[in-house]
Amino acid sequence: MAQFYIGVNRKVRRCYGFDEIALVPGRVTINPEEVDASFAIDGKKFAVPILAAAMDGVVDVKFAIAMGRMGGIAVLNLEGVQTRYENPNEVLDRIAHATPEEATKLVQGIYEEPIKEKLVSKRIEEIKKAKVPAVVSAIPQRAERFGQIAQEAGVDIFIVQSTVTTVKHIAKKYKALDFYKFCKAMKVPVVIGNCVTYEVALELMDTGISGLLVGIGPGAACTTRGVLGIGVPQVTATIDCAAARDTYYKKKKRYVPIITDGGMSTGGDICKAFACGADAVMVGSAFARSKEAPGRGFHWGMATPHANLPRGTRIRVGVTGSLEEILFGPARVDDGSQNLVGALQTSMGNVGARNIKEMQRTEIIIAPAIQTEGKVFQAAQRVGMGK
Repeated sequence: MAQFYIGVNRKVRRCYGFDEIALVPGRVTINPEEVDASFAIDGKKFAVPILAAAMDGVVDVKFAIAMGRMGGIAVLNLEGVQTRYENPNEVLDRIAHATPEEATKLVQGIYEEPIKEKLVSKRIEEIKKAKVPAVVSAIPQRAERFGQIAQEAGVDIFIVQSTVTTVKHIAKKYKALDFYKFCKAMKVPVVIGNCVTYEVALELMDTGISGLLVGIGPGAACTTRGVLGIGVPQVTATIDCAAARDTYYKKKKRYVPIITDGGMSTGGDICKAFACGADAVMVGSAFARSKEAPGRGFHWGMATPHANLPRGTRIRVGVTGSLEEILFGPARVDDGSQNLVGALQTSMGNVGARNIKEMQRTEIIIAPAIQTEGKVFQAAQRVGMGK
């Protein structure tokens, strides 16, 4: 691995993001309709390997049901407006109509409303009534209590998510979550995130988790990298955590899928994530643009309402099409943000990958000109890849 010096005795390594790499076509190509893009968590198979992120502008009960009926997973945030307000639509209207100057303060105030445990149960039960998977998310400090409530309500997968997650967490003011005990106590698959390094990924997998979220700060509405200065570009983070997954499998004979979370705005980005080793991906802004999303064309990060140090912002993404168009097409825009599953299947066919495991072995090249080469007219006219 190439290392460089940025000063006396200060070594660094070069890391890469999606815009800096490209995938090389295979020697054999496959009909896109004949590839298998499905993935599995704890033996349960899902046709769509693209998860909708646990953000209030993306997922509510109706969206989760729509996503589930299309073969995918939408994660409901148990600490958002859906569990704080009996009628969250009024609150979502206020967020959508706020000016950019008002948005952060307004959101902070809205999230001061206490979470109501009866709504945690109610939202999960509403999703389950539609006979689709109920998948929810909570921070480590609330995971034990909400995990118990969620299980009783019939949840299928429970996600524990924070900006940076480690097995070893030091705190005097509160008791840190013991992931080993938590995973053992839960009777449903537990997915944990987020992390970006080989060593931490290995340690988290050893706790008994069924999946791992990869990514710190790449989301469209996230400002963690600007506020805290931390993060690893998603190409390198995914490859490093995929290496940990493979090492763990060789040692323990247990496969823990990794889910690249954030930083993907187009089908091309998603295809690159799988080539880097992802078993599935999680996106927010792409789904926030759907007619079914509750954000009314707006999207904001999970850490946006933090009372003292917001690490997200509200962005306008617009409404460009239905959830079906975003997942399966037909695409009605020219920027690669629709027909995401079709893009993945076509890419798999062109590199000669029959399934996701084969896609993970795709040849990758460093290609800094991949976004701009020959695209002068698109850039000048702000169409296609020039948007």
